[in-house]
Amino acid sequence: MKQTKIIATLGPASNTPEMIKQLINTGVDVFRINFSHGTREVQQHNIDNVRTVAKELDKAIAIMGDLQGPKIRISKFAEGKIELKPGQSFVLDCAYKELGNDQIVGVDYAQLAGDVTTGDTLLLDDGKIALIVEKVQGSKVFTKVIQAGILSNNKGINKQGGGLTAPALTTKDFSDIEFACHSNLDYIAVSFVRDATDIALTRTLIATHNGHARVIAKIERVEAITNMEQIAKACDGIMVARGDLAVEMGDAQVPALQKRMIKITRKYNKLTIVATQMLESMITSPVATRAEVSDIANAVLDGTDAVMLSAETASGAYPVAAVSVMSRTCIEAEKNREVSLDLDLSGQKFEYINQAVAMSTLFSAYHLQAKAIIALTTSGATALWLSRINIGIPVYALTDSIKAAQQMALYNNVHPIMVDNKAKNTTDLRVEAKKTLLNSKLIANGDTVLITCGDNLHEIGGTNTMKIETW
Repeated sequence: MKQTKIIATLGPASNTPEMIKQLINTGVDVFRINFSHGTREVQQHNIDNVRTVAKELDKAIAIMGDLQGPKIRISKFAEGKIELKPGQSFVLDCAYKELGNDQIVGVDYAQLAGDVTTGDTLLLDDGKIALIVEKVQGSKVFTKVIQAGILSNNKGINKQGGGLTAPALTTKDFSDIEFACHSNLDYIAVSFVRDATDIALTRTLIATHNGHARVIAKIERVEAITNMEQIAKACDGIMVARGDLAVEMGDAQVPALQKRMIKITRKYNKLTIVATQMLESMITSPVATRAEVSDIANAVLDGTDAVMLSAETASGAYPVAAVSVMSRTCIEAEKNREVSLDLDLSGQKFEYINQAVAMSTLFSAYHLQAKAIIALTTSGATALWLSRINIGIPVYALTDSIKAAQQMALYNNVHPIMVDNKAKNTTDLRVEAKKTLLNSKLIANGDTVLITCGDNLHEIGGTNTMKIETW
């Protein structure tokens, strides 16, 4: 059974009910709505399709809304694109409103001239074009081309080494957060996070709109690397967004940064997602490259909770094949993950009762070689603790909360199951859990299982008991 979760981006290639069903059956646990694309009507239609199909399949599937963030882009050219040659002069003008040419183009980001100085390097179109700043006059940034090529409309701008002051949340993001809350999305990913204050503002906006979404910090700025510890403490999880991060930091630094970010985030018991170009070739090819397969496997071995597909499923020619490759690769890599339970628990001081119960359960289940861990949970808090350390034993989280079930769909090695909880006490609930799991053939008679539960039903954070049973 796959432990690492798969996130698939919805788009024209994947947003029909039939395709969503295929993707779920092939291994998708979470669907991503990219707020950079599509109308509000299309986005709502996609959300409704996912919820309808998930209910039909009786599966807990999460939905993540991915905020666009600040638009730091050039404007348009008169002929749609230009060719820049090595050594030529080129002006970026924050006040220029005409269509551009091979000498000058407007910039959508009005603060660019104030954020750069002589000697800075600007990278356009994901680093394909490089310009060095020669001088700044008023709204104009005068540059020289040091890496040439074709530059087309609306391409992004990055400053090598970071330092652009654009806030993480824009007016559009405020509107998208409100929509995400009204549509009951499970996660909101914040683009271009700089520090913990961006997370705090997002949480405030979610609370204002009575949302329950958890907050994922996309790490794609140099400033975010500098503030990694405080961001990890503040968010519910991070996304290693390797596209813009590679442009700002240099692509050679990204593999080591990925490992470091996952390690820091897991230290604070938060979720991790690895994203960007994981199966880029499968946008147009039915098979993956060996390097892409290794990339996915390494992310799993690094300990990520989830891996993500973007254009591969949103607009690619082979969305189901891409998910199939990712699923098979995750399963194979998981077979080779080292169990370091004793090391992970060494020196730990537990702050919460449900954390202590969860860690005790992991230790006991591993040494007893139990068939499964069963978490009877209201909020999913205990299931999150159980997902933090790999022991290779599946965790079945039974809940009567659809919100909790959907959020647990992102937790590594946690398999949420909805139950119609009519039990009056925990004894009755354990009986119901046994019946559910035996009927689904996830557990067989004679299997040893460990059960976590609380004395009081429906008390959030109330797990205080571990039981060992042979069914």
